[in-house]
Amino acid sequence: KFDGLAINLRYEQGVLMQAATRGDGETGEDVTQNIRTVHAIPLRFITASPPAVLEVRGEVFMRRPDFEGYNARQRELDRPTLVNPRNGAAGSIRQLDPRIAAERPLSFYAYGVGETRGWRMPSRHSEVLDALAAFGIPVCEHRVVAPDAEALAAFHAAILAGRDALSFDIDGVVYK
Repeated sequence: KFDGLAINLRYEQGVLMQAATRGDGETGEDVTQNIRTVHAIPLRFITASPPAVLEVRGEVFMRRPDFEGYNARQRELDRPTLVNPRNGAAGSIRQLDPRIAAERPLSFYAYGVGETRGWRMPSRHSEVLDALAAFGIPVCEHRVVAPDAEALAAFHAAILAGRDALSFDIDGVVYK
């Protein structure tokens, strides 16, 4: 579970049309202009035949090395630094001025989908993530398809053991 800001991206005919925060679960804040500045998020799919509508759910976050580099540059310029990567990502996306968001080193990983039209969603979650990656949307490489509970527990143990070596912060592991 990535430690950042949950975002819903709405693509129509493979073009990013709108981005919103999760908000209260019903209504989110429109952050389209700021999301357009996140280089990891494609403005267009890389496929010739995109679905009519595909809502992509994911997390905007800041990798630790990017956070540290950003803060080092800010200190050199005698400007305010960010408190932590999570607040840095969330605050960047909620800025009123997209130029500020564009200056921040933000990343994105997709983890699911919302509304779809003109797309036959794969039956397995791993296949959904593979399909999103084929559209050019970044997904996390730290994932497995496990055959049983023992393998899931082993994956959890491996993530826990390597947690500090990840380039980004996590809140835990999600099983689907």
